[in-house]
Amino acid sequence: MKSWTHLPRLRSVLGLAAAAMVLLTTSGCSLLWWRDNGPGSSVSVFDLKVGDCTLTPEDVSVEMTKITRVDCTVEHQQEVFALLPFTDPATSSTATTFPGDDALKSFADGACAAAFADYVGVDYRDSTLYFTYLLPSTRGWEQNADRNVVCFITTTGAKLTQSVKNTTW
Repeated sequence: MKSWTHLPRLRSVLGLAAAAMVLLTTSGCSLLWWRDNGPGSSVSVFDLKVGDCTLTPEDVSVEMTKITRVDCTVEHQQEVFALLPFTDPATSSTATTFPGDDALKSFADGACAAAFADYVGVDYRDSTLYFTYLLPSTRGWEQNADRNVVCFITTTGAKLTQSVKNTTW
């Protein structure tokens, strides 16, 4: 299971993208029910790859296991731009025990920001796009050895109809 969160940006994130941001919690697992958005398929969050385009969930849940993946030519709101294994900055290694929400958020904020320019072609601070991420949940960390942060490019609600890779948007 993964948990949604977002990067506090210099600009406010408004609209649909902001609605998709979910605060982390370490309790329980709630399933996210997806509406049928036409083209696309429901896939495990663990099967996402860099370059996958996805639909923002209509109903937001703290922990999730599935997401709707679509072809990037189909209207979508998000695109996976990095899959990053958590590394503890103090030891430069992956922790065996859950590091906590604050450590995961701090890592994701920096690591996703650093990976953004390589994918889009412009620093996120100069981009018209934003980013968000899925973090390992406590349950996923302990039961599934989930250590990866999934970084997504997103908008303030405008739909995308192509990949944002190398667009310099």
